[in-house]
Amino acid sequence: MTAILFRIVCKSFTGVSLAAIAFTMSLSAQAAETMKIGTVVWVGYGPFYVADELGLYKDYGIEVELQFFNDPALIPPAMAGGAVDGGMLTYDQIVGTVAKGLNLKVVMPIDFSDGGDAIVADVSIKSVKDFQDKKIGFNPLSPSDFLLAYALQSNGMDEEDIQVINMTPEAIPGAMASGSLPIGVTYEPNVSRIIGMGDGKLFHVVYSSKEAPGLITDVLVFNEGMISEHREAISGIIQGYLAGLAYMKDYPKESAAIIGKVLGVSANEAITQMEGIYNIPLEEMPKNFQKSDSTLSFYGSGAIIAGLLKKNDQIPVVPDFADTFDASFIESLTK
Repeated sequence: MTAILFRIVCKSFTGVSLAAIAFTMSLSAQAAETMKIGTVVWVGYGPFYVADELGLYKDYGIEVELQFFNDPALIPPAMAGGAVDGGMLTYDQIVGTVAKGLNLKVVMPIDFSDGGDAIVADVSIKSVKDFQDKKIGFNPLSPSDFLLAYALQSNGMDEEDIQVINMTPEAIPGAMASGSLPIGVTYEPNVSRIIGMGDGKLFHVVYSSKEAPGLITDVLVFNEGMISEHREAISGIIQGYLAGLAYMKDYPKESAAIIGKVLGVSANEAITQMEGIYNIPLEEMPKNFQKSDSTLSFYGSGAIIAGLLKKNDQIPVVPDFADTFDASFIESLTK
């Protein structure tokens, strides 16, 4: 069929080079490169969800398939096994994997939690100091673990001062509702669900990521091989994110409906959850790659993250933070 169509087209273009026609048809037949990206359901990834729903990646010559995971810790192994090409993770995960010798690199900061991650507790518990000897549920080796460790450290405490209860973020609302767990560390939408129990009179936020801006930063990551071989596609994904972010700014209600559908909540609930995160615009992204003590820099936040992970024997060494990212994509787009 293709050969017949080619001959028909050739006859209809008298004087036009057959080679030129063949080349043009070859280009039109080429499919856009497809990239599979591992992700989780998280409000901060909203621009990716919007770009996916509206097909904005096609404008940059690529197709993106979002592969959803229940646990972000499963994404690095999936990348290593080739099940996905890249992933959306938190920066503390990158510090941990690079410290253990894996070659994942951040190519773009996505958002940082600005209240979306929180330590929630019975209203009788007023401060972090009141955590002494209390049961606290959280998911080990996760952003919840890191936020709790930072909160304890900031108050002169550590995990030896509490009773650790190993629990997934999704299980915490039920445990707190049953009365078996006085304190839990989780993220939206779980935080809002807990706060809403008992007409809002039972639980409250004691400490949140708003008090530690930049420490829980979501990032887009690839391994060195993918970065070397698929630079144009990765750049296209980043530009698709930026297009999704621009659409969110111009059409907030429509965007909230798209994001809410992915989150499994209403558009209004999605808007409420978005108040707990900050999506980083292109012009601010270079700050993450600059050497600084600020927690908005990978160097500043990385030092705190690695210090806590090393103290808790979760990593063998503190990595060189320059090895955790590739700033070239953002540098190119901001020029």
